[in-house]
Amino acid sequence: MASMVTSRPVLVVALAVGLAWGVGAAPGIVSAQIAALRPVPGTDCPLFPANNYWHARVDSLPAHAASARWMANMHPASDLHPDFGPSFGEQEVPYGIPITVVHGAARVPVAFDYADESDRVPYPLNKDTAIEGGRNADGDRHAIVVDADTCTLFETWNTRQTSAGWTAGSGAVWSLRSNKLRPRSWTSADAAGLPILPGLLRWDEVEAGRVDHAIRFTTDVTQRAFIWPARHQAGSTPSRAFPPMGARFRMKPGYSTAGFSARAKVVLTAMKRYGLVLADNGSPWYFQGDADPAWPADLIEELKRIPASAFEAVDTAGLRISPNSAASR
Repeated sequence: MASMVTSRPVLVVALAVGLAWGVGAAPGIVSAQIAALRPVPGTDCPLFPANNYWHARVDSLPAHAASARWMANMHPASDLHPDFGPSFGEQEVPYGIPITVVHGAARVPVAFDYADESDRVPYPLNKDTAIEGGRNADGDRHAIVVDADTCTLFETWNTRQTSAGWTAGSGAVWSLRSNKLRPRSWTSADAAGLPILPGLLRWDEVEAGRVDHAIRFTTDVTQRAFIWPARHQAGSTPSRAFPPMGARFRMKPGYSTAGFSARAKVVLTAMKRYGLVLADNGSPWYFQGDADPAWPADLIEELKRIPASAFEAVDTAGLRISPNSAASR
């Protein structure tokens, strides 16, 4: 389930049909908190509640005790790589993970390879659903669909439409108004068992000058463990010298942003305030964004200058309120 080389295009596709399957809102979520968030593009839906882990600032938290050990095994001499942007004809769509928005679309059954850890409900997939890399792509083939009528998020990995119907490696469903986590040890469309959508860097937010959430990223070797709020691991080593799924990293406060453009500084500011969340195995320090054709090529090149050595792991234990909730202090 890794973004090993590239990602796919970020288009927001609006569709309309009938039938809805909703998930109730979590109690205790204040509407004023939700209003403070930038909504999912093309909807009035929050990108999860304002007190969700993805929106928690980590710039004042202590560094993790294992930060130096983890960083030493994460290719610290490499640079970050934006896993999105123009594909220059290498594939039929831009790199990045696309977001499809529907309005009460009809839902269909999906056959899952990992059925025991997938949400086995109908998904709003059809011929217009955008798939990472395009319909003929190899790779992860993620599909992210938001039903704007119910603020329900559907995500699948290795998504395919066959003559017999839709298939996927795994699938997960969330209410965007809830902090509820998946059952412990369950995967999602991501190895960490987390939603992908809230960790995507989107062009609309960078263009607007504010990113209010952490960013999803990958590395090649991970520990066979996960930490809150991750629910699942796919590590290849028991060694604690490697990071577990769910580990959070931030850009060090002293890293200078001088010489970067205003738009690049929006991204760097988010990396200092909200950081990066290790969500899957893949190419080291690849961070994911939406497959929007508007991403400027010069900005993508600029973001490739960010050194991995500018980052440190953060101790997020103090953010946790409940082990089964993504709500944070």
